[in-house]
Amino acid sequence: MSTNLAQQLREGTTKSHSMAENVSFVKSFLGGVVDKKSYRRLVSNLFFVYDAIEKQIEANKSHVAVQAIYFPQLNRKLSLIQDLEYYYGQDWASLIQPSAATQVYVDRINQIGYSNPELLIAHAYTRYMGDLSGGQILKKIAKNAMQLPDNFGTAFYDFSLIENEQLFKTNYRNSLNNVPLTKQQVEQIIAEANVAFNLNMKIFQELNSNLIKIMLMLLLSSINNFRKKFA
Repeated sequence: MSTNLAQQLREGTTKSHSMAENVSFVKSFLGGVVDKKSYRRLVSNLFFVYDAIEKQIEANKSHVAVQAIYFPQLNRKLSLIQDLEYYYGQDWASLIQPSAATQVYVDRINQIGYSNPELLIAHAYTRYMGDLSGGQILKKIAKNAMQLPDNFGTAFYDFSLIENEQLFKTNYRNSLNNVPLTKQQVEQIIAEANVAFNLNMKIFQELNSNLIKIMLMLLLSSINNFRKKFA
C-alpha cells in the first residue's frame, strides 16, 4: 500500500524550505550576487556532505528502505571533485576541510546511517531532489555572476547520467511512495527532512557571515584608499 511519502515530505517541509530560501546567502545567490570565495567554500562543504550521504547509502543499499532511493546516477561526489579542481587546483584535497556546521551535518548522516538507515531517505530527498529540480537555473546564475567559462566550475549541476529529468523524478516519487514503512517511520523521515533543511541553513548562514566579512573588508579598504588619496 502506498504511503504517499513523496507528497507528505513536500508538504511536511514547506516551512523549512521557505526558511532556507530566505537565508541571506541564498537570497543573494538567487538575486545573482555570488562571491567566488564564498561559493567555492560552499562547493567544498557540499563535497563532505555528499561524500557522507553517498557512502552511507552505498553501505546500506541492501536495507529494505534504502533500496528504494538507491539511484547511483544521482551521485554528486565526482562532479564536485571536478569543481574543486577548478576552484582549488589539483591539490584541492589538502586545501579544504569541513566547516563547523558541515561537520555537524556529516556527523548526523553517519549517525543515522549506522542506527536508522531509513532516515537516509530524508537527506537524499532534501538534497538530490532540490539539486535536480533547480540545478539548471542555479548553474546559469552561478555562471553569469562569476563569469565562469563554459563547462567549468558548475559540474555539480549537471546530471549527465539522467536522460529525462521529469521521468526520473516521477519514478523517484513512485519509489518513495512504495517504500514499506510504518506510520511512525514516515513521521520520523519527515521530521528528519526538516532536520536536513536546518542543517543546510546552518551552512548557508556560515557562508553569509563570511560574505559579510568580505564586504566589510572591501569597504574598509576602499575607505582607507580614499583617505590616503586625500590625506
